[in-house]
Amino acid sequence: MEESMKWTDIDQIAQALADRFPDVDPKTVRFTDLHDWVCELPGFDDDPKRSGEKILEAIQMAWIEEAD
Repeated sequence: MEESMKWTDIDQIAQALADRFPDVDPKTVRFTDLHDWVCELPGFDDDPKRSGEKILEAIQMAWIEEAD
C-alpha cells in the first residue's frame, strides 16, 4: 500500500510527477495545472485548498531538480 502524500511531502510529490509525466518540462507547467496534477496523483491525500504559491513553487523546483 502506498503512503499517503500531503502538500508538505515535496520531494515525494516531485518524484511522483517526474514518473507520471516523463515528457513534461516542469519549467513550462502553470501552477493551476501543477495543482490539479498533484491532487490527481495516486496516494495524494490532502485538502486541495491547503496549497499555496509557495508550496507549488517548491514542488516545481524539486521536480526540475528531479528531471535534470
